[in-house]
Amino acid sequence: MCVSSAAGVCSSSVEQKIYVELNETVPCVRLLNATHQIGCQSSMSGDTGVLHVLETQSDLDWILSSGPHPPYMVIMETAFFNRSVMMRMKNSSRVSGVAVIVSKTGLAQNFSPHTTCPNQNTDVYSESYGSELANCNVTVWNPLGNGLSYEDFSFPVFALKDENQTQVIRKCYEDHNQRVNGSAPHYPLCAMQLFSHMHAVTDTVTCMRRTDLQNRFSINPEVLCDPLSDFNVWTSTRPLNSSAKGHAANESVVIAAARLDGRSFFWEQAPAAEGTVSGIITLLAAIQALYPVTQEAPPPRNIFFTFFQGEAFDYIGSSKMVYDMEKNDFVIDLKNVHSILEIGQVGLHSGRSLWMHSDPVSRKNDSVNEAVSEMMNRMESAAAGLSVSVGHPSFSQPLPPSSLQRFLRAGPIPGLVLADHQKSFSNRYYESMYDDAENLNVTYPPGLTPDEQLVYETDAAKSLAEVATLVARSLYLQAGGENNSLSNITADPKTVAQLLYGFLVQKNNSWFRSLLPPEVSKKGVNSILSPGPPQFYIGLGPRIHGPVHSVTRFVQYILANLTGTVTNLTESQCQNPSELSTENKDLFSYFWVSGPASVNSTGEPFCVRASVRLSEAVSPAFELLEYGSRNYSTWTESRWKSIRARIFLVASRELEMLTLGVGVAVLLLSLLVTYFISSKAELLFSSARDTPTTAY
Repeated sequence: MCVSSAAGVCSSSVEQKIYVELNETVPCVRLLNATHQIGCQSSMSGDTGVLHVLETQSDLDWILSSGPHPPYMVIMETAFFNRSVMMRMKNSSRVSGVAVIVSKTGLAQNFSPHTTCPNQNTDVYSESYGSELANCNVTVWNPLGNGLSYEDFSFPVFALKDENQTQVIRKCYEDHNQRVNGSAPHYPLCAMQLFSHMHAVTDTVTCMRRTDLQNRFSINPEVLCDPLSDFNVWTSTRPLNSSAKGHAANESVVIAAARLDGRSFFWEQAPAAEGTVSGIITLLAAIQALYPVTQEAPPPRNIFFTFFQGEAFDYIGSSKMVYDMEKNDFVIDLKNVHSILEIGQVGLHSGRSLWMHSDPVSRKNDSVNEAVSEMMNRMESAAAGLSVSVGHPSFSQPLPPSSLQRFLRAGPIPGLVLADHQKSFSNRYYESMYDDAENLNVTYPPGLTPDEQLVYETDAAKSLAEVATLVARSLYLQAGGENNSLSNITADPKTVAQLLYGFLVQKNNSWFRSLLPPEVSKKGVNSILSPGPPQFYIGLGPRIHGPVHSVTRFVQYILANLTGTVTNLTESQCQNPSELSTENKDLFSYFWVSGPASVNSTGEPFCVRASVRLSEAVSPAFELLEYGSRNYSTWTESRWKSIRARIFLVASRELEMLTLGVGVAVLLLSLLVTYFISSKAELLFSSARDTPTTAY
């Protein structure tokens, strides 16, 4: 019996004997925009169902029609995780939830839960700009997209990542729920309960209005949803004064851009190897190759490198930067922009060819067309002697989904998007949890230690190094550099190998730790260096990843390492450089980093000076309070209280009712006995009268 202060301990002990808690689970969560809600959620108390493993078509028929124990909690391998199956279950009241076993077993040859036309509502093509090109009328960019990520499910959907716990679930199912000769199993049955109740409903307009009302009138306001937000990362070959805003006098800037984020059906499960990482690594390696030459033989134009966050959700980062430029609230404005080169998906899936995509509408302007043609010629010139070739699609083909489109909405700027697809994406797993290292052909020979894998030059590393060399040389020419310097611009395959390993295999590695501050790089101290690769879903920077998203932080410090200068400043001076007359905080940022570790000791920290900056990546819609905007991203993520999953044995309805009946009977009997004893208490508990005595 549990008494006094031990009650909580006993309660927990009883719960542990009844339930098996499942760790390493990842939910599908609710996202909202100006018009819709998408994703999944459970009821407030969690959704419960009898487990059934979906392995054949007959299992699906059993779940949806003939099974005698609905509602069912469906466990499925990846082979059945497709739109057809999920939509049939969505439309059935006999399904209370879904758990997907994350494995490569039975994986389809292609799977993309994104739409066929990504970001179609906020790109440049509309009724007033290239209407014939809008809504992917000419080119369907993601023909494999099934749109599953944009459906709204009223039941929870979880991903199961732990193989050991998957085996526990299977054993529970086989011991209690598996059909024998087609007959229904007998109680007790194995059941699962999933908790993922979302606070926000309907759309961003409704959610933000309710949140604003609570902030105004409630003593303890409850936030229902948050805008997707984080930071862009940028730097330049010549430092720009961060305290000066608006037009930068005598500055002509070539922008080189890549996106920082990706997404998938499940929350925080976005490896984004081909879709995002290939572009990030290519641009980082190009910066390393290009930066020394721009310091020794500076070209006439400044090269502005930027990594945009939130591009998977209607171009959050690029929209914000363009908005700030238009409002003279950035270090440069749009008039400073000479041209733009964006690095898209460059994993070279379908050969050694890259394609230079341009906008046919802006090229109707003679000056823009001439500038774009010159960009193409320079890139073709830069490709000479490399193992990759470049070409351009037909003139009438529109731009693929890209940050460049947001700049074109502001005006006719010459620009190219470099990608490995001539028309539709060659990425078979676009915006899915299977766009991982294997999809980018990043594999290692058996027997290598982690440190050996870190520097092993895979075929993917060599290919991306070639692409990075092409990009670096093209940018140098575009900035006005001389051809005779091109031979000095070559990307380092070892750096590419380290970047591939860190972004796609293991972020907690010796190189990444050496680039980060000592308090972060201590192994196991901070979640930023938890095991495994980083995830590229933008999320909510302040709530999930600390002040800055982990990927953003990695790119920021890698950029500082590749472009910065080691100083002799102490830690306190590095953190407060404005106190020194010899340092300029308006031109540079200062980073106190761990330094490379030796075999027997940790690294010796030092201070790095670099012109690397962060800028906000939050949609202007939230600054303007235009939650129903059609011009800017309005994506928000719902808040929730608890994300949990557990399994247990459930008794039959009859046994439950019998148990309840017996309990009620015992309660009534105890009340009757208590009443009888209470009414007869004087008779039952009175003592004999004392015999009077005489005292002398």
